[in-house]
Amino acid sequence: MKDNKRFPLSWELKMPKMGESITEGTIINWLISEGDTFEEGDIILEVATDKVDNEVSAPASGTLKEILFQAKAVVPVGEVMAILEVSNEKKTKSDVISTERGTSDEKSQPKKKKQKPTKQPSSSFSTSNSNTFFSPLIISIAKEQHISFEELARIPATGHDNRLRKSDLFQYIEDGRPYKFAQPIAEKDPTAYRIPQLQLDKGKGKVIEMDRMRQMIADHMVYSKHTSPHVTAYVEADLTNMVNWRNANKVAFQKKYGERLTFTPLFVEAVAKAVKDFPNINASVDGNNIIVKEDINIGMATALPSGNLIVPVVKNADTKDLKTIACNVNELAGKARENKLAADDIKGSTFTISNVGTFGSVMGTPIINQPEVAILALGIIKKRPEVITTDKGDEIAIRSMMYLSLSFDHRVVDGFLGGSFVRRVADYFEQFDINRKI
Repeated sequence: MKDNKRFPLSWELKMPKMGESITEGTIINWLISEGDTFEEGDIILEVATDKVDNEVSAPASGTLKEILFQAKAVVPVGEVMAILEVSNEKKTKSDVISTERGTSDEKSQPKKKKQKPTKQPSSSFSTSNSNTFFSPLIISIAKEQHISFEELARIPATGHDNRLRKSDLFQYIEDGRPYKFAQPIAEKDPTAYRIPQLQLDKGKGKVIEMDRMRQMIADHMVYSKHTSPHVTAYVEADLTNMVNWRNANKVAFQKKYGERLTFTPLFVEAVAKAVKDFPNINASVDGNNIIVKEDINIGMATALPSGNLIVPVVKNADTKDLKTIACNVNELAGKARENKLAADDIKGSTFTISNVGTFGSVMGTPIINQPEVAILALGIIKKRPEVITTDKGDEIAIRSMMYLSLSFDHRVVDGFLGGSFVRRVADYFEQFDINRKI
């Protein structure tokens, strides 16, 4: 016996519940208009919350009779968004008769699987596709499948205003990702740049497959370079006072507080002070808006035993004393070495530092940790002769010097802000109080 589910002819389409803490959703757009017909499973509209985008599908075949809320409206969960007129029965998997309209003879025939259209060769695909906006849901799926933004832009989109829908993406994956290695060609513009068709010799050797974390890092770095126009500013700082103070007090600090005193807590402390002086460096970009963060959470780019990179975070660094910062830094570093970092340990960074000097690098040009707008690289502390001004005039002395390099997002951070900020960090390094008490 068939277990068919019956529907009333008039059906109230309600805002679905999309999570325990979600109480409302925003209608992104309607994919059909009043009076349009639809089939069971067709996507009727797209809705969004602050966490995820969802496509709302039809419960059965029918007609859209009335739209009660238009696009961009915020609708409480459970509120009726539209009135549908649907068919009386929903067919189960055991039903094999055709649902397509036609003669009674046609309806008695087994349902045939529709043939998928043949894809055009990838070489004929152009990057002139206007499909450039992707919802958080699409981006999340793309990350899971390791699909780049360039590849996403190539996927044929059927949504409103040429938006890429979830069904488009899944269909593309099912089709074997035909544009994965496609090279874009210029259309109508003979002067447009074309990616050269290079036959690169990859050589022979051991093939090492990227682990999932390395693939995520690669995707994140490519996304950051694609999103933010990077500019790098450099300054040099004399860390002699800081180095001498740390060397003189590290043993006493550990005896008093039970914590190792590395340079990292001193760096975090100074950077947090500079961020407080220049709050616009502590920001993110959201479309045409700049979000200046209230909390100052300093991320520390850290290498894992596997060689992969992770960014544990010192939360509210500007409100903590040196002992607390040292405790946080040591705890996070220990967890990283043991692969025991929790999700909360790597969440919420608003500004990141990368101590490239740990590996002997004089300086670096770091890639911004999205969605932040700047990242600071700290080079190796190196002793060398420098000309300094004393009461006796100019003299040559052995000083502990460091290069600092700040990569910033030129969409929202200009040279004045970027240069002033990195100079302020260097000033805090140089003006370190040699008589400071632990």
